[in-house]
Amino acid sequence: MARAVILGGTGVIGRAIATRLLAAGWQVDATGRDAAHVPDELAQAAGFSFFPSDRTDARALRSVIGDGAELVVDCLAFTEADALTVAPFLGDADSAVMISTKAVYVDEFGNHGNSLVKAVFPLPIREVDATVAPGRGDATGRDGYGANRVAAENTLLDSGLPVTVLRAGRVHGAGAARPREWAFLRRALDGREQLALAHKGAGGDHTTAAANVASLVELVAGHPATRVLNVADEDAPTGLEIAQTIAAHVGHRFEPELLDDDVDPVYGAHPWDVVPPVVLDLTTARGLGWQPQTYAATVGAELDWLLREHELGHTGYADDPYFAPFLDYRLEDAYLLLRNLEKRVV
Repeated sequence: MARAVILGGTGVIGRAIATRLLAAGWQVDATGRDAAHVPDELAQAAGFSFFPSDRTDARALRSVIGDGAELVVDCLAFTEADALTVAPFLGDADSAVMISTKAVYVDEFGNHGNSLVKAVFPLPIREVDATVAPGRGDATGRDGYGANRVAAENTLLDSGLPVTVLRAGRVHGAGAARPREWAFLRRALDGREQLALAHKGAGGDHTTAAANVASLVELVAGHPATRVLNVADEDAPTGLEIAQTIAAHVGHRFEPELLDDDVDPVYGAHPWDVVPPVVLDLTTARGLGWQPQTYAATVGAELDWLLREHELGHTGYADDPYFAPFLDYRLEDAYLLLRNLEKRVV
């Protein structure tokens, strides 16, 4: 039986990878800080084992990786130090995967997705396009996040080991720490029919189903190499398309109010309001035989999970202040009222 080790196996991507590999007959050993974060369906699955472990503890990594594995997936390589910690153990693996992010890319002026100045990327973004310079320091800061990820990527890519770096878009899936789809799902559950969307709902930030990441991980595990691959959904839906998909899943229907580009984007804000949209080029991964699914075909797993969590009163994500601007109905109602009054005057 092939054995996979997933570092950070309790997160949204780690869960999806574990589920996919178990279904394919793998033995999966996953690490994390708290066994309580392992969903029941994984904890009870044959072939799955959980190892409480701090990602920065080299001895813990040696213990779980042991004498080797067919595959090691690192979902938690955020910095050069993280990469240096795990690299000595990857020589005992047939294949390794580092989960990275599209946040590493920059436009021709050096702006990235977290810059104060909005980046304008080529459409679509290829793996060979420019990235931020590698850096150290605060990996959680606006400028440090991508720079630290590039440093981690470079450390593993330069190691001479068969490491595949996967640069993901905006990830969605069951167990997401910040499920962005809640911004529209909450509205549907509240029975909100009107939905104001900035930039006519045309903004987009390429979505990535955790299930699509998992399918690509399974594929590259059988074809070890040192490379970088973008990973995202088959399509790159706009904010309007995402809203409609979410509403349809729960039998709801929005009446979109598509706001012009000159309207302050505070009105109609949503998590995917990026104009011009960000789109990842998936040609290289497809060339390996990978066949990603669409957003609509994959987002149901997260939506069903959110509905169950909501019914159970598990509202940790709902209390995240990140969602407050998207669910401020008073602001939206005031704008729409003013807009309707102006129309009547005209």
